[in-house]
Amino acid sequence: MSETQPARINCVLIVGGLYHDMDFARLELLKLLADDPRVRTRVFEDYGHLDAILAADMLITYTCDVVPPLPAQEALREWVRDGGRWYALHGTNSVLRLFDNGLYGSPRWAPLMMETLGSQFIAHPPIAPYRVDVADPDHVLTRGIAPFETTDELYLMERHGDLHVLLDTEFAGEATGFDEHDWAQDRHPVMYIKAQGKGAVLYNTLGHCRGHYDMQPFLDWWPTVDRCAWDLPVFYDLLRRGIEWCKSESR
Repeated sequence: MSETQPARINCVLIVGGLYHDMDFARLELLKLLADDPRVRTRVFEDYGHLDAILAADMLITYTCDVVPPLPAQEALREWVRDGGRWYALHGTNSVLRLFDNGLYGSPRWAPLMMETLGSQFIAHPPIAPYRVDVADPDHVLTRGIAPFETTDELYLMERHGDLHVLLDTEFAGEATGFDEHDWAQDRHPVMYIKAQGKGAVLYNTLGHCRGHYDMQPFLDWWPTVDRCAWDLPVFYDLLRRGIEWCKSESR
């Protein structure tokens, strides 16, 4: 392509699932993607349009408890290994079920998906302020970013494979309401890269958001509108950097 005809970048954005203000997240991500006229985006709620995903140059997901069937998990793994770049946000790595004991659990029902993503969400403590540290200050995705405080869901995860941790935090304590609720002191990834084959997954756990109607059918009305890290300029900086990373490394 000439300078007057830059190459098109095909993006698939998947936003859907439970317990989050998906309309808000979808719109914010689309606005960021629209900053570059080369990016043409198809939008879905799940992984059902596999042909579009496999034809894409980049994939961005913001979901909660949305798990593709096994053939799609296998295809996603191969797409990444073949050079795809996947920016996975917040609850993409979640499988949630309400157990008979009245607590939420995270069944290991999608091991291939979680292996590709590099982690599976297990629990989080009650939403409260916590400090995010820069684990790799020299990486292009974090260079110049200072440690910051956010009020968000602090993800406690089961890790899969070799992760290049970019941001992390420290936690020990109780993940109230979850079946796996006791957590010893440890450092927990907040943002990381999992390279695999010619491609990679960039995972950012930040970005919980919830509106008044997003806890239905369990609660008819949630009393607050929660934006968490979305209220911070640094979170938008991380989103923009992640999108640029996808574009610069895409096939």
